[in-house]
Amino acid sequence: MTGVPVLPTPRTQLPLWVPLVTQHDFNEDSYTAVSAEGVHVTFADGGQRICAKSGLWNTNLGYGNRQIAESIAKELNAASYLPLFRTSHRKAIEASRALLSLPAHDFQRVVFSTSGGAANDAVMKLARHYFVLNGQPERKLIVGLSGSYHGLTYGSQALSGDDLGQAVYGVDQRSIRHIRFDDDGAELARLMQREGHRIAAVIMEPVLGSGAESVPAAFIEEVIKHRDHHGFLIIADEVATGFGRVNGWFASDEWAQQPDVIVTSKGLTNGTGACAALLIAQRVTQLFDQTESVFVHGETQAGTPATCAAILSTIAEMKRLDHNVLTKQVASGLNKLIEELQGTPGVGNSSGRGCMRGLKLLSKNGVPLGSNGVLAVVRSIHQAGAIVQPGPGGIQLLPALIYTDENFEELRTAIETGLATAECDGVFE
Repeated sequence: MTGVPVLPTPRTQLPLWVPLVTQHDFNEDSYTAVSAEGVHVTFADGGQRICAKSGLWNTNLGYGNRQIAESIAKELNAASYLPLFRTSHRKAIEASRALLSLPAHDFQRVVFSTSGGAANDAVMKLARHYFVLNGQPERKLIVGLSGSYHGLTYGSQALSGDDLGQAVYGVDQRSIRHIRFDDDGAELARLMQREGHRIAAVIMEPVLGSGAESVPAAFIEEVIKHRDHHGFLIIADEVATGFGRVNGWFASDEWAQQPDVIVTSKGLTNGTGACAALLIAQRVTQLFDQTESVFVHGETQAGTPATCAAILSTIAEMKRLDHNVLTKQVASGLNKLIEELQGTPGVGNSSGRGCMRGLKLLSKNGVPLGSNGVLAVVRSIHQAGAIVQPGPGGIQLLPALIYTDENFEELRTAIETGLATAECDGVFE
């Protein structure tokens, strides 16, 4: 029949709404994982790719750790589920005790959550509640860092200083302030002079999740000085930096004075469970105890027996493998890799520290690549055999702590091949 247009066969509709990408052009075969072991992921297209972002920088000991898996299976058989609403269970107490033994500073109590975003929601509630009990209900402001990432729940998205479409979703940021950390504390000082009496907490990532930018030690010292004067709480968001990702158990172990709360997640269960935790100092717990107050927060899947077993097993595995040695070895391997890559066209300066690094990508006129260019490079590297994380103006490299020299060589080859393909495709023009 003439004159009737022939429509193309519609592409099979994927039932899964894949986060953070448009759905119409999602390459199902290349981006659908079917298995993962060690530091490699196998995809539906048959390709095995080396992972350079530890899942979402949470599988610090690699995929498929047998000891952790067996501990979870054992606990699922002993108690498939137990809640923490107005009750406790044995594994939650054991995991809390183990967590409190890790930081260099002294913490008193643990609150379990299910993700870094949910835990940041909880810690903002905790800070505001603390000052209500302290007779200062006007202290509602929460201060975060410009460019920071704290999650995508309603509260944590408001706290995040990166552009995550907060205006699109009507995220309420009226009680949130963001300040620079790279201006020798000038913006911090101005904020404190103007609103120090209204601030409940300053929340800082030691290394920013977006872009892997390190927060200078001198800036952290300035925040501590302002806490001494104004009395707000300091929260260390170590969702990404904890559990060997930067240095030791927690990056805040290096701080001259302790934070009032540590938020930890990601590496906490080596990526095996929806789990996060707040490690809370005596300053906070003591006031709630003295006033016999109830902190109104709880999550159905927080601190389940299986996730607590995973925490205990992850801690045991990190000790068995000597995570301090592993972190130093992988950090050294990353340094070497970055130095080699910086001789490649399109590659600029690096950021971050430890095993959490960023690598800037530059156009031929020296301007940082925009998000579309970065994503194009990430796709090229993916097709060349490696999984890297996009970041502002570049890529992020967060390999597992079990990386070997051979793994780094495989990663280098894939990144160089991906960069060369992207250059041929005009991405750096």
